[in-house]
Amino acid sequence: MIEYTLLVAVLAGILVLLFLILKLKLHAFPALLISSIVVGVLAGLEPLAIMDTIHEGMANTLGFVATVVGLGAMFGAILEHSGGARIVANFLLKKFSVSRAPAAMAVAGFIIAIPVFFEVGFILLVPMIYALQRQTKKSLLIFALPLLAGLAVTHAFMPPTPGPIAVADIIGADLGWVIVIGAIIGFPTVVLGGLFYGKYIGNKIFIEAPPVTIEVEDNGLKAGKKIPGVYTILAIIAIPIILILLSTFVKSGLLSIENSGLILVLNLFGHPFSALIIANIIAWYVLGIRLGFSKKELLDITTKSMGPAGMIILITGAGGVFKQVLVNTGAGEMLASSLAGIGFPVLVFAFIVALLVRVIQGSATVAMITAAGLVSPLITGGTGNFELACIVIAIAAGGTFMSHVNDSGFWLVKELLGISEKETFKTWTIMTGILSISGFLLVFIIYLLYSIY
Repeated sequence: MIEYTLLVAVLAGILVLLFLILKLKLHAFPALLISSIVVGVLAGLEPLAIMDTIHEGMANTLGFVATVVGLGAMFGAILEHSGGARIVANFLLKKFSVSRAPAAMAVAGFIIAIPVFFEVGFILLVPMIYALQRQTKKSLLIFALPLLAGLAVTHAFMPPTPGPIAVADIIGADLGWVIVIGAIIGFPTVVLGGLFYGKYIGNKIFIEAPPVTIEVEDNGLKAGKKIPGVYTILAIIAIPIILILLSTFVKSGLLSIENSGLILVLNLFGHPFSALIIANIIAWYVLGIRLGFSKKELLDITTKSMGPAGMIILITGAGGVFKQVLVNTGAGEMLASSLAGIGFPVLVFAFIVALLVRVIQGSATVAMITAAGLVSPLITGGTGNFELACIVIAIAAGGTFMSHVNDSGFWLVKELLGISEKETFKTWTIMTGILSISGFLLVFIIYLLYSIY
């Protein structure tokens, strides 16, 4: 009876959310909060427990997202108004040509997401796709989806990102094999979901880049300002990425350093917060003051960037509330446990459990860790490192499935691309479904071939 109550509560909450957003056109922020309360009431949570859950969900989500989105918005605004994004876009077009620019974005996303969180990588690179759209006049989706596909696949498939590392540890998989299988599966899934589907849907839905907050000349620079060099811009963009990468390598043991003081420094400056603060300071001086911007102009640029950033922060926080209510009701754990006795092959079971938890509560990392905990007791002692790595990737594929309204990434993508909820479903949600299914089918084929031969 309790299981049916939880299932009804979850379905009702999702239906209410979709009704409020798609039919009544209510803003996503209150719609998410109302839907969260509906789920809590139907699931039997006490009124004060529901309010505590809202507090918990907002706090847990915004502790990281608010800082990253705020700093990233400021960094992106300076990059945009200095003409940096346009110059980098021209450089990419010159090196790769217009037809290959989406592939360049996919590779960039795939590489950058290894050391950088999904949100950080997208925020750092989104000015590039804005500039590419303005330069080429093609749909923003043609450049955005390959970038998002690269970021999403690496975030789920490739250590040292948190999800695959946690799953590998829980089920006892070797990280080396996980990296190998993750790379083998990751590249073709990015091609299918990002490049092929991105081109297909981009030709059907035309999206323009959001307007800049301060008017600029056609060449992307304010009149009278100096033009920054492309390698200077690339170096500034790389600074936070390199800092985060160094810290990640030290923590994971890939980079061995004996000096404890240096380790502390790398851990401090390599945190996304510190790295983005440093990037902002350098951008403020190198792309601002040195190029002829006054301090007041820079203040105006960064202050106005906080407007859309604040909306992203609120919506993302509300998405975290919706997720937290679903987690606290135990709905994800209930459904996953119900499947445990059906008797699917471990690889298939791992994928389905991660998929269901992902759809219900939104977080890819939570879905992956939950699935790993349920799958771990089913793994026999004779399972080899190759098979274990395949199971990790199957869980990652399930955890990537169909990002929708209970995932903060859904709202981040919607707001940064300036698209509607319906368009986000048609683009981002469908793309993550393609990444998930194609990734699972590929790893299942590899798993079968290995078992046969």
